Amino acid sequence: MDRTERFYKIQRLLTERRVVPRDVFLENLSVSRATFKRDLEYLRDRMRMPIVWDRAQGGYRIDETDPDAHTHQLPGLWFSAEEIHALLTMEHLLEGLQPGMLTNLVRPLVVRIRQILGTGDYTSAEVSRRIKIIQIGVRPVEHTHFQAISSALLSRHRLRITHHGRQSGESLTREVSPQRLVYYRDNWYLDAWCHLRKALRTFSLDGVESATVLGKRARDIKEQTLDETLGAGFGIFSGHATQTAILRFDPIRARWVSKETWHSQQEGGFELDGAYVLKVPYSDPRELVMDILKYGEDVEVLAPAELRQMVRKQLTGAKRLYPEQRL
Repeated sequence: MDRTERFYKIQRLLTERRVVPRDVFLENLSVSRATFKRDLEYLRDRMRMPIVWDRAQGGYRIDETDPDAHTHQLPGLWFSAEEIHALLTMEHLLEGLQPGMLTNLVRPLVVRIRQILGTGDYTSAEVSRRIKIIQIGVRPVEHTHFQAISSALLSRHRLRITHHGRQSGESLTREVSPQRLVYYRDNWYLDAWCHLRKALRTFSLDGVESATVLGKRARDIKEQTLDETLGAGFGIFSGHATQTAILRFDPIRARWVSKETWHSQQEGGFELDGAYVLKVPYSDPRELVMDILKYGEDVEVLAPAELRQMVRKQLTGAKRLYPEQRL
């Protein structure tokens, strides 16, 4: 019987019998007094289980007057992939906070996350040392801009932002009604109604050069409209008018791509030779083209013709950077 099984048996005995003599525990757990003592200390200190010795009744019981009497939780066999990712990501983000108004509020959260990570037979230090969350391509956001944007978003006020467009190289000032913040591929984006273009737009927060909260009330867009407009295309780019990209991955690369989710409405299937054909909707092709290019010769764009031509143009331009050298 491993340690986790003993914990659940201790809990079950206390629940069923209310008061449990030491000898009953030792007989049911098949452990020494020293091991049983260590288990009790762990349950009290780490799991917050209020186990007390009742001298009058000659056994152990749960202290029903303790605030943790009905809220303590025993460890599961292990975290799921989603749970460990969420816990380690939260710890990483909280540890990265600069000193500020949330410092005293955040510290207990960090302690609690580490207590959760340290459940079972593993310490939080061992979990953090053995399991890593690595972020790639993170672009820093000016904290004062983020504070202004999030404040306007939640208080439902308009913003005046100056945003630098990396593709055009120009900075434009817009008045927008913020709708929601999105954390996507390790970077922050703002979905907002642009009063200049009279349409929904997505702005990368690292491109914001200034942000001012205005006194005007923000225009509210229905969540269904946001999802239909901003969620229809591929990746972070929005648009109602979508096309379907048809991509064919060779049999080797298919082993990975067939397990991936590119879009919530994607379709895919294997061909007789083991190749995998993936169909994904998109509106703006820029991000899709970048994802296609990273697979090099392992993928072919079958349709539409415009997307195929865009990828071909990029590959032709890249080839010019690597001319064949004569031996």
